[in-house]
Amino acid sequence: MTTNHYEVVIVGGGLAGLSSAAYLAAKGKKVAVLERGQLGGRAVTLKIKGFNFNFGAHAIYARDNSVLRTFERELGLRIDWQDFNPTKAKYDTGNDLTAVPANVQGLFQTKLLTAYEKVLFTFEILKTLLKMETGHPHLSIQKWMEKKGVNEDVKEMMLTLASSNFFTREPEKIPSDVFFTYYRRLFTTNKPVSYIGGGWQALINEFVRVIETHNGTILTKCKAESVKTDGERIVAVVTPEAEFTGDEFIFCIPPKEMVKVFAETHLAHAVAQYAEYEPTVVVVYDVGLKERIDVPYSYIYDKQNNIFITDISYYDKTCVPEGGQLLQATAYLRQSEVGNKEVAEERKRQIENLYDKHFPGWREQLVVPRVSTRAVVQEIKWTMTQQAMPIFLPDYRNLFFAGDWCQGQGQLSELSFSSALEVSKLILEK
Repeated sequence: MTTNHYEVVIVGGGLAGLSSAAYLAAKGKKVAVLERGQLGGRAVTLKIKGFNFNFGAHAIYARDNSVLRTFERELGLRIDWQDFNPTKAKYDTGNDLTAVPANVQGLFQTKLLTAYEKVLFTFEILKTLLKMETGHPHLSIQKWMEKKGVNEDVKEMMLTLASSNFFTREPEKIPSDVFFTYYRRLFTTNKPVSYIGGGWQALINEFVRVIETHNGTILTKCKAESVKTDGERIVAVVTPEAEFTGDEFIFCIPPKEMVKVFAETHLAHAVAQYAEYEPTVVVVYDVGLKERIDVPYSYIYDKQNNIFITDISYYDKTCVPEGGQLLQATAYLRQSEVGNKEVAEERKRQIENLYDKHFPGWREQLVVPRVSTRAVVQEIKWTMTQQAMPIFLPDYRNLFFAGDWCQGQGQLSELSFSSALEVSKLILEK
């Protein structure tokens, strides 16, 4: 078995693994990325019949203060930002459409709140921004609002926002400190949601370009099977073909995949604990249409059923053949509904009904559908019984973790980017 030595060995070629590898390589470190499958992890773009379908949540939230912007500036990433237009975002309340309060303008246009309630809601936002409200780690947002006596309609508005940003049908279970930390960041942004022209693949290609420009090594179809240790250090990652020794190691694969790798180490119990956590799972039903169906909005959220549709091709013209349209639909699930085939079929039917209502004639224009009844959008679901994994544990001082199940800022891809950057800085400071 051959042995290869690097300064930093990174296991996992998703967003966290690639961004940390690019950052460290650009700063002069000799890095290797080991990926068992294809690069991107859940952030991949599949080309089907001329349409580019994105797996994973394609949006970047609060992009003007996103860690991805830090990577963009410091690494010279070429990103074709396509900013979401809040004026084209609507809530479907059943019998009416109203503005989504994604910004101050949307807040005061929405029909979901009375004038007085809008003032109350604005006050809640202000208190969040000023850190007058920070929540409590032992109180869910539901319990926190009950304790504070928040107005019922304002409470519902806050939970509706949380549902759409945390991709959950159970927003009331979110820890209140997580809730306020997230919204403090989101309320200060000028770009609440953005998309990347070319989809995830365009971003993956940019990270690969930076890594290879700085002589980094990327190996696909290279599965980590175990690690070798020496006292308080990891000394090697073992794959079927070779051993990869290193000074520092970053694991960017979910805990469920790490269990076997660390089975014979002091971390076996700790990793097993995080491997038991439940991910955020949704039903995805995207459609590629041969001709556009123009409507006055690019985003519609079914408030009653917790389903949203985004016209991705409105922002990213590269994802469709000429004249075509790509609609992305996501239905949130309760944890008890995950894996239930009857529920999945019902959610698919509800999505189709929403397409019928807002994009009439889509069935006649359909070229290709893409359906996933159990799509993981984040490896950790925020509840009172689950906490993000630390980016390092005391057992091995040269071992780090990054990914959307780890401690960091934001949600979804932002957790991957922020944990990757923090880990990279810790390694560079050594």
